Amino acid sequence: MNGDLSTTDPLAPLGDLPGVPDAVAAVRAAVDGVHGHRVMRRRSPEVAAEAALRGARASAALDGADWALEEVRRRSDFGADAEARTVGAALRLSAEAGQLLSVWRASPSRVLARLHLLAAGGVNGGGPDAPAVGRPRLAGEAVDEPALDGLTGRGVALPGADAMAARLDALSALVVAGSRAPALVQAAVVHGELLALRPFTSHNGLVARAAQRIVLVSSGLDPKSVTPAEVGHAEAGRDVYLTALAGYATGTPEGVAAWITHCGRAVELGARESVAVCEALQRGA
Repeated sequence: MNGDLSTTDPLAPLGDLPGVPDAVAAVRAAVDGVHGHRVMRRRSPEVAAEAALRGARASAALDGADWALEEVRRRSDFGADAEARTVGAALRLSAEAGQLLSVWRASPSRVLARLHLLAAGGVNGGGPDAPAVGRPRLAGEAVDEPALDGLTGRGVALPGADAMAARLDALSALVVAGSRAPALVQAAVVHGELLALRPFTSHNGLVARAAQRIVLVSSGLDPKSVTPAEVGHAEAGRDVYLTALAGYATGTPEGVAAWITHCGRAVELGARESVAVCEALQRGA
């Protein structure tokens, strides 16, 4: 988000932007609807596992690997081609996110580096020693991420390495300091900043969506991680997703509010998906 991020709790006023209180209330009700389902009393780990799988599939779809859920479920080889590697990266992030919750508030930069390492580590045979893996990009390093190319056409210029690093540090400081803002607002800002900044040379979309999930869970909004917002983003489609992000990147109250409410709708759709999973489990499907 543009502007001065050093003001005391600068996220709090975002919760009062037009449309945002209603989005926050709708998200709370949707998440409570999942957590209150009778299936969750005994089978919440199954619902969480299915939500993680569906969220990973949806995140990969936004990055151009739009596989059927059953294809993701049955495959074991995720290194054969570019789409397979994208799906594999999304699955690795989904599996690891829960283990990073305790680190997030103390060291978000460490978590982001870990997420990128997981996402990009298998690309083209690269490993943890690949020069641009697991750290923010440096001056002169390009971003190779076709799924986000549409941001430039929507007026979201790629920040230079110095400007990116400064804003990334500011975002980390916000996370460490904490906020009174609703969890939806915090998650939307983290997600939006990472997409706008594109701090890594690749896989920024996957990392941003994984970070959003970490915020939603660690904030206490969705402690059992059964609301895959990625499903909602994928259902809306990449064009809507990038257009909403472009509004956020303007830094205007209208653009930021529209992005937060867009993220809220995605969480609601993710909750609806998990309610459907609960119903299927209840029927014995």
